Amino acid sequence: MILVSACLAGCHCRYDGSSRGLSWIEEWVAQGRAIPVCPEQLGGLPTPRPPAQIVGGEGGDVLDGRAKVLTQEGEDVSESFVRGAEEALHFARLVGASAAVLKQRSPSCGCGAIYDGTFTGNMRPGRGVTAALLERHGIPVYSEEDEPGGVFGTEDS
Repeated sequence: MILVSACLAGCHCRYDGSSRGLSWIEEWVAQGRAIPVCPEQLGGLPTPRPPAQIVGGEGGDVLDGRAKVLTQEGEDVSESFVRGAEEALHFARLVGASAAVLKQRSPSCGCGAIYDGTFTGNMRPGRGVTAALLERHGIPVYSEEDEPGGVFGTEDS
């Protein structure tokens, strides 16, 4: 079983109420090979919600209390992001997830690149809060930009 960002499965759960559905992820969900989760909603945040970025580090730093997730208006939503990551980890364990495919650049799900915390559109290397927590617990995390066949082999592509 693969854990996937719900927005990639066509759920309208992104901060602006949109989705980023991808046919191959939607197909995995329909076939029962993937389960969609939205860590930000699981953490209690509404949809739509103000955009947020990690300030002062990356997802692992938020988990360790060394960085924060702030909205563009300066509201600290770190607690909701950590709670959502913990719930996503719970689901991953519940279904025996062998990996996760998460939304690149997200402060929750980013896995390689995230916004730099300035709300200017600039990127930097790093992981979102959920990606960092899943990786800490031994669950490999990939982005939707990775080639599915190359990541998971022919049985999951």
